[in-house]
Amino acid sequence: MRALGPIVLFLFLVEITSGILQGYYTPILTDVARNLGIADGDVNWFEAAQLMFSALAVPVLARLGDIYGHKRILLVSTVLTAAASWGVAFAPDFWTFLVAWSLQGFYVVWLPLEIALIFARVASKPDRAALTRKAAGLLVGGLQFGVIAGALAAGALIGVFAGNLQLTLMVPAVAATLCIFAVWFGVPESALRAGGAVDIKGFALLAVGLLLLTSGLTFLRINGAGTWWVWLVLLAGLAAFVPFVRYQLRIDEPLVDIRMLRSPSMWPVQLTAGLFGISVLGAQAPMSTFARTDREVHGYGLGLEAGSVSLIIGAYVLAVLSGALLFPLAARLTTPRITLSGAAAVVGIGYGLQVPFHDSLPQTLANMVIAGLGSGALVAALPSAAAAAAPLNRTGMATGLTNTTKTIGGSFASAVFGIALLSAAGESLGGITGAATAAPLSGYLTVWTVCSVTAFAAAAALLLVPRLAFADAPLVPGLAEGTLPAPGENSR
Repeated sequence: MRALGPIVLFLFLVEITSGILQGYYTPILTDVARNLGIADGDVNWFEAAQLMFSALAVPVLARLGDIYGHKRILLVSTVLTAAASWGVAFAPDFWTFLVAWSLQGFYVVWLPLEIALIFARVASKPDRAALTRKAAGLLVGGLQFGVIAGALAAGALIGVFAGNLQLTLMVPAVAATLCIFAVWFGVPESALRAGGAVDIKGFALLAVGLLLLTSGLTFLRINGAGTWWVWLVLLAGLAAFVPFVRYQLRIDEPLVDIRMLRSPSMWPVQLTAGLFGISVLGAQAPMSTFARTDREVHGYGLGLEAGSVSLIIGAYVLAVLSGALLFPLAARLTTPRITLSGAAAVVGIGYGLQVPFHDSLPQTLANMVIAGLGSGALVAALPSAAAAAAPLNRTGMATGLTNTTKTIGGSFASAVFGIALLSAAGESLGGITGAATAAPLSGYLTVWTVCSVTAFAAAAALLLVPRLAFADAPLVPGLAEGTLPAPGENSR
């Protein structure tokens, strides 16, 4: 780890910034909704748009990193994220805010590019997978620290700034701007390069499928489930993935390596990442709005202020950090496969308990801590597990796919949860008051049930991973010299 020390330090700072972007906004989403004059359920469309944008951006940027240099693309994505963060702070209306918030999703590619940079530094070492896992764990620690710091800061600063939302939203923009200098001056470029070019046709086919599905969910939200043509749009989105998969199987340098994705060592990991995204990404906004809902007015909710909501988020993220740190110990006592499956089951238990036990702050805190412990192990282990299960010339792609599938899962969850949390009263009164915009309790119960069921499904899928899938592969000649094997070599 000594050789990785300087680069991990600066990447640690980058992940702190990533954590700030992920944790800062959640406690003040209700304030954002009131400022924009929208209902609580509509907040989920911000998340859905950003996550869908990220799902499209990550495969392309990860591939560009393989071709032109991971630091170079990391720097570009950091600049774009900072610019979008300033756009969020100064957005004058709903649509401008939506566009800026979506473009802020460039930060999702940071972790895959960072792991690719680390892998390039240790590619010639026999224990490269173990070293990459250790470094990834430290980066996840920085990420979770940033989430905690961001959540606590937002809850406090909204009061310090006397409710001035624009001034409050400038803080993460400043952090993202400083992150540019950390990458520019502190992160060396990777020596490994892959040949080929970006699969533009594959990207176009993927974009069509995702946009059709997203549009179908949007129309379902606006027009209702009784509108027949909405279902045609959704079916068209699903059908669009058929030519995408066929095309990816025909070419040598695909955007998504379907053959690798369907291997016994890989597909359970990627499926778990997608299912995990439903809870770790899609359920954040609903938990925030539920905690802010006034129980005396609606008969449910916790009636908390922004500062108190940040305490819930802080407890959850501390549990995530603890789960990430406990994962290596648990894996040594059992196996990584069993530990990952158990972690997914723990997430299911936490959200399952939230369905009957949500009437008080201590109940909600206990449930979120349980879910957080399982989530921490998954956040820390899934990217490195995918890298260890992939051929050496597909490590970056495999790691990026865990983020992509997680993002897709979160984007669909955000859209569906937005429908579940729709309040007719909020629509009729235009979202002016808290009483008018509160989402129904049945919507929140749906959110927690879906999170629990999908987590247990992920636990079952992980049991199908071969026992030796996460072991270090034999070294391939040329890695020490900074070259990648040709496509098809070292395929396991």
